[in-house]
Amino acid sequence: MKDNRYVIDAISPQESWRVFRIMAEFVEGIETLSALPPAVTVFGSARAKPGDTYYTMASKLSARLAQEGFAVITGGGPGIMEAANKGASESGGTSVGINIELPFEQKPNPYANVHLNFRYFFVRKVMFLKYAIGYVILPGGFGTMDELFESLTLIQTDKMKPFPVILMGCDYWGGLLTWIENTMLSNNMIEQNDMSIFTLTDSIDEVVSIIKNSKT
Repeated sequence: MKDNRYVIDAISPQESWRVFRIMAEFVEGIETLSALPPAVTVFGSARAKPGDTYYTMASKLSARLAQEGFAVITGGGPGIMEAANKGASESGGTSVGINIELPFEQKPNPYANVHLNFRYFFVRKVMFLKYAIGYVILPGGFGTMDELFESLTLIQTDKMKPFPVILMGCDYWGGLLTWIENTMLSNNMIEQNDMSIFTLTDSIDEVVSIIKNSKT
């Protein structure tokens, strides 16, 4: 009896053509975002509602960033992403929404004045990183955690030039950072200097100051 465990199926034509779709997304992203002024990417939950503490924080922060001449990049969806795009656009700034096609939650918000739409998460994540001089991470779920830890990993491993990674929401992130210090660090899974890759704050003034100082 023939053993098929190690037989590799031929790549279908559809799989081959997918490469061109991926290339097209990279080209569109690079052409659109390379013209931006210095930009800050703001992450956070799609589930936050107008009037929520962190929705308001994201909007005020992005307004300040826009007033300082920074573009604001978000995932383009609702919640904290919407708040950040709103704050930037209403302050006359460049407000970028990099949307992703999802079966739920992710509908483009109306406040981005530069739009991109991607099918592939990994292409979208490259755009977030390549065209930002800083990350601001507000409270969110798995997607937000994914962006946070990918940026920390790339900086830790010298695959990306260090830039500010700022967590806003001391009450929300405090438990995670305590666990990182008491569990990961104490078990030698990370080093002490890894703790300096990120900053925790609730202060918009501090965030703006860190971002501005990182440009010099």
